[in-house]
Amino acid sequence: MFRSTKASPPDSAGFDVTDATALAAAIAAGQISAVDVMEASLSACHAQADLGAVAFLDEDMALAGARAADALPSDQRGPFHGVPFLVKDLGGFAKGLPAAAGSAAIRAQGLKPETDSCLLHELRQTGLIPFGVSATPPFGLSLTCEPDGMVAARNPWNPALTPGGSSGGAAAAVAGGIVAIAHATDAAGSIRVPAACCGLTGLKPSRGAVPGGPDFTNHLMGIASELVLARSVRDVETAFQAVAQPMAPVYPADRPRIALALPERCGTDQCKAAKDAADTLRDAGCEVYDICTPDEMGAEAHAIARTILAVSLAEWLIALRISDDQVPPLAAAMAAEGRATSATALFAATRQLARLTYRARKIFSSVDAVLMPVLSSAPPVIGSLDLSGGSADELMARLEAFAPNAALANVAGLPALALPFGMANGLPIGVQLMGPPGSDVGLLKLGALIEARAPELTFPSPIAGLPT
Repeated sequence: MFRSTKASPPDSAGFDVTDATALAAAIAAGQISAVDVMEASLSACHAQADLGAVAFLDEDMALAGARAADALPSDQRGPFHGVPFLVKDLGGFAKGLPAAAGSAAIRAQGLKPETDSCLLHELRQTGLIPFGVSATPPFGLSLTCEPDGMVAARNPWNPALTPGGSSGGAAAAVAGGIVAIAHATDAAGSIRVPAACCGLTGLKPSRGAVPGGPDFTNHLMGIASELVLARSVRDVETAFQAVAQPMAPVYPADRPRIALALPERCGTDQCKAAKDAADTLRDAGCEVYDICTPDEMGAEAHAIARTILAVSLAEWLIALRISDDQVPPLAAAMAAEGRATSATALFAATRQLARLTYRARKIFSSVDAVLMPVLSSAPPVIGSLDLSGGSADELMARLEAFAPNAALANVAGLPALALPFGMANGLPIGVQLMGPPGSDVGLLKLGALIEARAPELTFPSPIAGLPT
């Protein structure tokens, strides 16, 4: 059973499968085979079908990949050798697994990539075995996860609540024990929000830090980035180091300076978690300061992201020859908004992006990282942020209120690490660290300090069939 986010290595009495690193170590030590692990993941997929985490499953691909992994010589094995892996139904893609972006209309076209994206190619080299696709809301347009024409993804901690979005299926699968690590993307909080909803760890990398090719379908004018959702900082760091592209790294000073920012709209539990996390960093030797929250910049970033997402969606539907009546009503409204955006208005948005990037990066002239809550409240009930009705303005306002300042990291190209810190009312609470571009590894080191001192989480569901 998955127990704590604090990972421990396997021992002779059995193994504590806390994360993907521990699972790979157990496979390497011969305590269990890749086929055994894959069969357990497949069993968990079926046993927990009600979670709605998995949009597509290829059992033949799964078992063939696991058998190949067991046959590979030890000197050719990567750090996640033999570990099952789900690919998000949006962004990077894996050879042979369908890509539908949560849309029934795209799903009907039966699109199936013939090659891996650059990111998935690099992740596959670590030993991860892609075997299925995790659920996402249509076109990634919500911070919940209700795919068009499929069941909604549910939060393993409370199935009445959302696991967040748009990487909600990935989060539900990792928190629910279907897999130990999963692919995720983030254009306006879509890694960090589900991490916070489900008690997981996820990094939105710096702009340009991870590959987006070869066709750059998830480029979104630079606001989107991709990596993984996992149960530990070390898993995220291993994945990042495996795929990171060359750029000048930025590390915190010997005594890191941390700015604590508490948005006005954040609830008591979320603010307390951020304050407690700040205390742990202070105890670890960091200097902690209170600063004014970047709410104004966060709101501006949200508006810029909305323009880019709307124009991208409009172009996407045209390219795939999908009409407005084939997509959910609010997706159609966003596409219409995109078509109505003039070239001059889009160009103005790119200038706003550049200006906001400049202002946001100036924050780090005096501090190494900013610590803040991820969400303003607990996850909402399923259906409360779907694309079925109301107005686009209302939906966008509610998304921004739920995850204030989340889009700032995307628009400004900043790395942002979400990780759990404590519980309230039976649900995990997430905090996040933002840093200057290139400080991804530095944030992961700070995250490890928080993780080592955080209250332990015992996840609600085991991977079926694995020893405990």
